[in-house]
Amino acid sequence: MIEDDLRAAFARHEPLTPPTGPLRAAIDRLTIRRRRRRRRWQAGGMALALLGVLGIGVPLLTPERGGSPPATELLGESARPVPPGPLNILLLGIDGDGSAAARADALLLVHIPADRSRPYLMSLPRGLGVLIPDHGTDKLNSAFPAGAGSDRPDMTKGYELTRRTVAELTGVRVDAGLVLTYRAVRALTDAVGGVPICLSDRVRSVHTRRVFPAGCQHLDGAASVDLLRQRYGLPEGSHDRDRNARLFAAGLVRQATDQGVLTDPVRLAKLLVTVGPDLVASPDRATVLDLLRIAPTLRSVEPVGLGLPVAQPTARDGSVRADPTFVPELFRALREDRLEEWAARHPTLVDRPR
Repeated sequence: MIEDDLRAAFARHEPLTPPTGPLRAAIDRLTIRRRRRRRRWQAGGMALALLGVLGIGVPLLTPERGGSPPATELLGESARPVPPGPLNILLLGIDGDGSAAARADALLLVHIPADRSRPYLMSLPRGLGVLIPDHGTDKLNSAFPAGAGSDRPDMTKGYELTRRTVAELTGVRVDAGLVLTYRAVRALTDAVGGVPICLSDRVRSVHTRRVFPAGCQHLDGAASVDLLRQRYGLPEGSHDRDRNARLFAAGLVRQATDQGVLTDPVRLAKLLVTVGPDLVASPDRATVLDLLRIAPTLRSVEPVGLGLPVAQPTARDGSVRADPTFVPELFRALREDRLEEWAARHPTLVDRPR
């Protein structure tokens, strides 16, 4: 009797039950959106890390004692809002593994505009004569060893003094920084299957006698590091090396994108594990995570390279000075977030994207 009453009650109320189809479809759509956001964030984060791999010859994230963070920590999500406005990331290249004092072999300022259109890579000549806070006037690459010290070099202090020097030179706030080693560049290049690069001039290595012909070619990790170290014998010396480094950075990001590395969580994690021993986190890790979260908002990850115009060396130490005709306007455009306009007015000083 009770069972019959229950069946009758269920039968009376069954027409009132809302259909499950629309609810299930809504749940499925929400799940898909969350997965896409997660994958997009991972891809963007690695794209920015790949930019860190440079336009430099060698690098490392502002070091923190205690080793490198796990990949999951670098790719983890943050509840903090994405930082608004333009952002500037300083990338340093050091010729060594950090166990001894070394000068910054290459320096690159990555500018991300407020409209998130695309990143700009500005090379800062290592021989640029600058005022180093509390250390007088010297070449820009001297700031790193001056801060790190020579007895037991502190990479964090080396980066911090370089950051202060660049901030005072350009007049912009430096939001975060990266540093890598040649070993990391080699491993990362091989992990993405090599890097395409088009050279305007033939380059002959003074270290290995390898010849890089003018034109387009595909470089493995060892060849990439060899090329990035070259400046002797180039028509414009360090200026040409800086340009080749910017071209390499753009090629590296392009290769990772074409190979699908940035959208494959498995390959992405494997890549981070490969480079992990040579990547350490900034003391302000939250800032780095916030910057990584900017990358998926970029309309294009294809960078625009900018060379800093310099006058011929006049000082006894061979340092160069910023060209007074172009550089003040360039730094003003950087401060006012108008690099796109500046690049349009000075096309000969720009590495155009593909």
